[in-house]
Amino acid sequence: MGQDRIAIFGAGGFGREVAFLIEDCQQAYNSMQAVCFVDDDPAKQGTMQNGLPIIGLGAVRERFPQAKILSGIGSPSLRQRLMEKAAAAGFEFATMIHPRTELSRWVEIGPGAVICAGCKMTTNIVLGEHVQLNMDCTIGHDVVMGDYTTLAPGVHVSGYVHFGKRVYVGTGAVFVHGTEAEPLIIEDDAVIGAGACVIRPVGAGTTVAGIPAKPLPRKRNQA
Repeated sequence: MGQDRIAIFGAGGFGREVAFLIEDCQQAYNSMQAVCFVDDDPAKQGTMQNGLPIIGLGAVRERFPQAKILSGIGSPSLRQRLMEKAAAAGFEFATMIHPRTELSRWVEIGPGAVICAGCKMTTNIVLGEHVQLNMDCTIGHDVVMGDYTTLAPGVHVSGYVHFGKRVYVGTGAVFVHGTEAEPLIIEDDAVIGAGACVIRPVGAGTTVAGIPAKPLPRKRNQA
């Protein structure tokens, strides 16, 4: 099996973490190698970051014609916009599963997903495209995650929780289990605050925080 050459879209904090984790994948499996960061900011293009060049998306095709794209962007909405831009340019997407991930063969993972070190997934789980599970997350049975959903480090999801698209979950949040008949639903574009304990469904575009998690009041200009 050949080694995938990876262009990491985003040279910020999470992008640099992805590069570090790809090194682990390279050592364990020899399956992928990071070759560059991609950034739209002309001021960053032509510079180096952690030993890798930062270039524009167009330059990737010229310098690394076989490279696949992997997102290092934490924001779900921005990640979607940039991955759609890369897809329109004809790029394929890599999927990274860190060697210190535990998962059963009954887990489906979509293209472009990033599964970081220490994650554990049990059975009958479906992760959509470009989902990100940061370090040390646990995912229980029958969980579904929509495209571009992001879990920050140390999130724990019990069984029968269904996430929509572009959900962002802060560090250390916990989700109690739903049931087969009534899964716990987290709708599109919801934001879950760090350390929250989610025991009830969360509506689309709603931000919740606290123990138990409750909706935060909207600012006047958001009403």
